[in-house]
Amino acid sequence: MAESTAETQLAPELYLNRELSWLEFNYRVLAQALDEHTPLLEQAKFSAIFSNNLDEFFMVRVASLKSQIDAGVSSLSDDGLTAQQQLQAIRSKLRPLLEMQQQHYRHSLKSHLSDYGVHLTDYANLNGPQRDWLNAYFQSAIFPVLTPLAVDPSHPFPFISNLSLNVAALVRDPDTGQQEFARVKVPQKNLPRFVQIPPHLSGKQPEAVYTAVPLEQVVAFNLGLLFPGMHVEGHYFFRVTRDADLELRDLEADDLMEALEEGLRKRRRGGEVVRLEVADEMPEAVVQLLMEGTAVEAEDVYRINGPLGLDDLMSLLAIPLPQLKEKPHKGRTTPALARTQKSQLEDGSIKAEEFESIFSVIRRGDVLLHHPYDLFSTSVEEFLNQAADDPSVLAIKMTLYRTSKDSAVVAALIRAAENGKQVMALVELKARFDEDNNIQWAKQLEASGVHVVYGVLGLKTHTKILLVVRKEKERLNSYVHIGTGNYNSKTSSLYTDIGLLTARPEFGADLVELFNYLTGFSKQQSFRRLLVAPVTLRSRMEGLIRREIEHAQAGRGGHIRAKMNSLVDPSIIALLYEASQAGVMIELVVRGMCSLRPQLEGISDNIQVVSVIGRFLEHSRLFWFGNGGEPELFFGSADWMPRNLDRRVEAVAPVEDPKLRHQLEQVIDLYLNDTSAWHMDNQGKFSQRQLEGEQHLVQREMMRRWRGGLMA
Repeated sequence: MAESTAETQLAPELYLNRELSWLEFNYRVLAQALDEHTPLLEQAKFSAIFSNNLDEFFMVRVASLKSQIDAGVSSLSDDGLTAQQQLQAIRSKLRPLLEMQQQHYRHSLKSHLSDYGVHLTDYANLNGPQRDWLNAYFQSAIFPVLTPLAVDPSHPFPFISNLSLNVAALVRDPDTGQQEFARVKVPQKNLPRFVQIPPHLSGKQPEAVYTAVPLEQVVAFNLGLLFPGMHVEGHYFFRVTRDADLELRDLEADDLMEALEEGLRKRRRGGEVVRLEVADEMPEAVVQLLMEGTAVEAEDVYRINGPLGLDDLMSLLAIPLPQLKEKPHKGRTTPALARTQKSQLEDGSIKAEEFESIFSVIRRGDVLLHHPYDLFSTSVEEFLNQAADDPSVLAIKMTLYRTSKDSAVVAALIRAAENGKQVMALVELKARFDEDNNIQWAKQLEASGVHVVYGVLGLKTHTKILLVVRKEKERLNSYVHIGTGNYNSKTSSLYTDIGLLTARPEFGADLVELFNYLTGFSKQQSFRRLLVAPVTLRSRMEGLIRREIEHAQAGRGGHIRAKMNSLVDPSIIALLYEASQAGVMIELVVRGMCSLRPQLEGISDNIQVVSVIGRFLEHSRLFWFGNGGEPELFFGSADWMPRNLDRRVEAVAPVEDPKLRHQLEQVIDLYLNDTSAWHMDNQGKFSQRQLEGEQHLVQREMMRRWRGGLMA
């Protein structure tokens, strides 16, 4: 099926471990929290992202390594490590990062927030009125839903759900003197992690803006009500992380949705425990009891000197102190689409004679979109909304990988179907951690008359494509959107992504055939303009790199610039090493994992790798090849990873308009010259640039240029 190159086997010392490289990335996220120049509530946000990232890392990557050990798999990673050695290296690298995070929370974030009237305090430090209020809150809002579970010979160790916060309670019977152990689950589903106390009870002058106590402490200091007649001798917090990777064997599933729903039920219960987090002060005897109850080894236990589950710090962004946050960013309507907005026509902002259909604009020329600087709502959603309501539109086809819960995209598809159009949505049910959301959307779409398909057997459909077929003057014309990001209005304001609206016939013909490949039995093996995985993408990307090698060898220079989320594919890395040795200049912007080692003498001297972390999640993928003075630039949904090149359906498209290509070349320049970028050395370590003088931060510069129309 795929035109794939046999995987190149690199010498282990030329390849950096992907798991450790990922931890390096997550450290760069944490560094945003530790940076004193980051606004305080944004520091809390980045600390929360670090924790959330880590939870998923354990649920998927660490779980996979442990499964390899359990299955007796003896294969080595590309850098020559066994699964056990990787787990040991992960633990060694992670422990100082966790301590950094907790030090920052305890000694920096809390104290600096208190200067602004935001008090994240402990129950033990409350005054009398505050305690009285919290105790009353406990009895009315928390106590009725708690269920203490004893552990003794007649009560087996209870099941501990994934990522739940728990209290390990030690109580003593005053009559027998016997000490007992009980587990109390902290109810987090409908309660805030930080319980806010009315400001007027603070007794502070001036009055506090926000005072809150962690929910688990409210539970812990009221345990006496759960164990009347017993003496509570101690309480300690703990949390478990379980294997949450959904294994699906498509070939064995007669009904993929049914199989997924069953898998999700199992995930909610959770697989094996892969991490046990305990409060640092927990006695060893209690730790041993928890280890036995959750069936973990000592290397799976992490003692945490501070609150567990700091992902809940994200909720602090709701505190109404704008001076402690980044200034709100409001994207623009890209100038090319300024007169196409139906809402402005309806509210009188533009006159009827000034309005023009979005289709007429796209017919005149390609429209480049760069989110979040260009608004998703006035571009992609406007395109889809006009397609849903336009009587000349006959069909709409698109892929949905992740979409928001209140999706305007889904609403438009449903309205289009109700308007009698042929509507097809490929909903990727296997989008990790979005499976349940996508199942619900698939059911809703099907019930509304949309043709819903789930993709190609054995592959995950990750591509971001939208096709509109419109009847114009007795012929059918195709309008296309291709992007790097999901059709998700929420993440479109948080992630940087590239999109293209085009009416080029070759693009339309390619998408018609690609959708046939996705929905039918097509075995399409070539496309006019698109690079499609798993069919042509790998061979074309490798061919483009080889072409730069030929240019360099012929004295025409050789130059590659690329931006992506991850670079771990051994064959691509080997080719980049070969290109470097041939004299090709290679400049890479890699947000996350990078298994390539730059700046190795005689091997990768000509390769530079930088990483940019900012207020928006870098998500766009760009691939630029110098081509001897006639450059080509591509963008799309794929990273240089085996899964993207071989096991997913991806689409990467060329930018054929010279003006738009020049815009994106400017964007790549901004990334490579970002004065806050992290520079990677040949050992895989990243150090942040410390340049003197004027600072040039790519995301800030992009916001400025977009506001001023300088990139129009």
